[in-house]
Formats: sequence, structure tokens, C-alpha cells
Amino acid sequence: MNGVAAPAAVLLPSPRPSVDDDVPVLPGLYVPEASQWLSTSAGRIASDSYSWMQAVHWVAGSGLYKPRRHRSHGPRSFGATTVRVAQELAELFPCRPGIAYLMRRTGLSERSVEYHLGMLREAGLLAWIVKGTRVSGGPAQASEFARMIPVEFDVALGIRTVQRDEDAPAYTRAVSGIAEVGRELMAKLATKAARKVRKPRSKTSSKAPAKGSWKGADQGAVTAVSDEARCTPMQVGTSASSTAGDTSFPPESKLASGVSKSPTPKMSKAKAGGRRTLNVIGRRFQLARELTQELDWLRGCAVPRIAWVARNVADAGWTVTDVKGWLHFRGEAARVRRGSGLLAVLLAGAENVLDTPEKRAAAVEQWRGAQEAARRHRIQQVRARTERFEGDWQAPSSRAVQRDVEKAFAQVREVANGGRRQDQDHAADDQAPPLELSKQERDDLRATAEGQLMLGETDLVTGTVNAMGLEAAKRIYGEDLVHRAQQLARAARSSHMTITHR
Repeated sequence: MNGVAAPAAVLLPSPRPSVDDDVPVLPGLYVPEASQWLSTSAGRIASDSYSWMQAVHWVAGSGLYKPRRHRSHGPRSFGATTVRVAQELAELFPCRPGIAYLMRRTGLSERSVEYHLGMLREAGLLAWIVKGTRVSGGPAQASEFARMIPVEFDVALGIRTVQRDEDAPAYTRAVSGIAEVGRELMAKLATKAARKVRKPRSKTSSKAPAKGSWKGADQGAVTAVSDEARCTPMQVGTSASSTAGDTSFPPESKLASGVSKSPTPKMSKAKAGGRRTLNVIGRRFQLARELTQELDWLRGCAVPRIAWVARNVADAGWTVTDVKGWLHFRGEAARVRRGSGLLAVLLAGAENVLDTPEKRAAAVEQWRGAQEAARRHRIQQVRARTERFEGDWQAPSSRAVQRDVEKAFAQVREVANGGRRQDQDHAADDQAPPLELSKQERDDLRATAEGQLMLGETDLVTGTVNAMGLEAAKRIYGEDLVHRAQQLARAARSSHMTITHR
């Protein structure tokens, strides 16, 4: 018996060496930008999309890659959103995704898509084959990626690889085995890779999760469709059995009052008047938008910049009327080159000076009083201008003609008052020497009268004719100038001609 047992003991297989089961602890995972190309990558190309999604879930669950360790902006972790973007990439062959395509498929913004693509490259899961370009005047070309499996994944799970073709690049190596300690983890990753990580439902869509919904580790919620959740039977083709018997009706107690619940959602009590209450940032932007609309020298300025400039007064509860009152109190510039800069100077320390609603109300009242005074002043100016232009007669601008007109009016007043007899006036006129002007004075008067005629004004010539007579006016201005003035005056009284000033 002992002789039989000895050979059997010799035929038992020896256990595998313990060196194969030792998996080292990795310090971190990060691929610099210079190594994010296929030619410079240290990883290997994934044989299929299923194996690549196993590596994606391993990176998401290991925590070795932390984006904020290398930059101060963007997502904070490699989470469910990044896995959703990877799922879309796994279905593409070749992997040439456009930014607009990923935005449409995932519902993310352009910058979010770029962030998550950069995270996949930094984690060693993607490598550039061709980098997309944007040529001016032409269509944008999408980048082409290679789905990679990082070296850290092979080391952590004890995956052995072999290079079958010595002349081929290193990233073409294939899997030849796996350590025992990595088999259990590989099975879990296979289960996760078979799932579809979907966008989480909003809180308002359902109060409780549907039956059959479950959540993967660090991967968001994946909801299975339940037969009980469907309210409309969906069948294709004909059937001998009717589905009417399966339809449930509400009890009569629910229909006795005749009141049914409206499908229209009720307005939230937290919203004033059904509108969302603005937060601090919203109030800043609202005040900035009103300022750019009501202040002429702020038109065209960027609303975000004005919101940042007026942030202190907006946080203090100022309105656009309060800002106008303060600007009147502070003083405005006649010429503005940069509206946002001037507003920053004028609003400096305003919230500390007018720190109470009473002070702001007093400043607004003073501003409104100034506005009313300016309005009345404009009305008086317009009224005076209208009376001056629409009057029957205007005094001539020449001082010599004004003296002559005053003398003529004085004679008319004397005759009207009976101070002299008519025959005495004629005798005095016959004996009085005619008005003599120097050549320079006549030239000045004629130049002034001709300039006014070009503007459509005949008051200087017609006033001289009325005051001194036609002959005296012809001696001063010349016969041609007087004739033109009389024609223009007759035309101005006609309803078929309108004379305006340029």
C-alpha cells in the first residue's frame, strides 16, 4: 500500500510560484501631454471595446487618477460622467468623435466634453492618432483616438503580455495570462463593463426609485425597466385575448366629488409669483442689465463686466434708480471713453456713503428734482427759440441800419402823436440831406443782407424798405438785392412754398 501511494504523490501538480500572485501598490496614474500620442504611449491598444471598458471602470474605481492633482479647474474626479463619455467612444469604430456629436449624445456642454476627453488621455485610456484641426473658412476635422489600456492596469491585475511580432511597435502587445489575485477583480470589472451607465434621473421626475433600480459602485444609477411602471400596454400584432380586463379603474370614492387632480404641476411655494428667486449673482446681473439699458454711456458694455463692477451696490440692495441718484450726486463726465472703468470710479465707496435706504431715497429725490428743473429749462429754451423764429419782424444785425431804423420809428411816432403836421414832415424831408454811407459801410450791409438771403431771411432788407422807403433801400443794398428780397418775401407767404434752414 505504501508502494502504491508513493508514485501517486509524485504525480500531483506543484503549485504556481508566489511571485506571480504579488501585485504591487501603485502610487498614482498620470500621463503627461507628450506621451498622449499613440507613438509615444506606454500602454497597449485594447483588443475590443469590452476590454477597454473594463480598464475604464478600473481607473474610475481605483482612485489612482485625480484630475485636481495636476490642474486647478475642471472636474474633481474620474466619475460616472467620464464613464458615460467613454461608453460613447467605445461604440465608435474608428474612434473619431466630434465635439458636437458627444454634446448631443451626452447632453454636456462643449467645455465639459473637452474636460472629460482630456481626463481620458491623462489616465492613459486614450491616445491621439490624428489631432483635429480647424482651418479658417473650412469645416473642422475631428480627432481620431486609439483606445488604450494603461500599463498600471496590467501591473495591478497581474496581466502578462507578450510581443508576438518583434518588428511591431510596443503598443501592439497582446495578453497571455493573468494572476490568480486579479481574476476576481477582473470578473467584477466584466460585470460593470456589461452595464450601461446612464444619466441620473432628475429629482422631480420620480419620488421613489422604480423597482429593479440599483446603483453600481462609483458609477451612478442604472435603472431597469419594470413592467409595473408602464401605464400603456405595448403590443405588436393581433391577439385573441383582450387587454381590457387588465385595465384598472379608480374607485367610486375618488369620483364622487367630481374633482380630479390637474396634470399641470403646481408652482413651488419657494418661488415668488411662480418665478425663481434670484440669488446674489442673479441680482448682480439683473442690475448690470438694467444699467446697460438705461444709461447711454454704458450701452455696448459687457453685462458680466458691469455686474462685477456693481457687485458691491447690488449686494447692498441698490436698484437702478438708486444708482442714478448716486451718479447725479457724484457727478458724471461729458466724454466717456470706457464706460465700465468710469462706472467703477463713480461707484467706489458708494455703498458706505449711502448706507441706509433713507439716504438713498434722499439722493433719488434730489436727482428727480434736478431732472424736473432741467426739463423746465429745456421747455423755456424751446419756447423762446420758437417765438424768435416765428415772430413778424427781427431787428437787423448791423448797427448802422439799427440807428436808421430807430430814427425812422421816431419820426413815425412823432407823426402819430401829432407833434408835427404832415406838410412840415414833407418839408423837413425835402430839406434834410439824404442819408450818406461810406463805401465800406454799404459793402458790409450788402454782404450781411446777401448772407441772410441765402439762408432765406429777408428781415434786414424788408425792414429797411418799410422804415426808410424803397428808394433809400435800393441806394443802400442795390436794386437787384432789394428785388430778390421782395420776391423771397412774397414766396414765403405763399402756401405752395416752404423755406427751411439746413
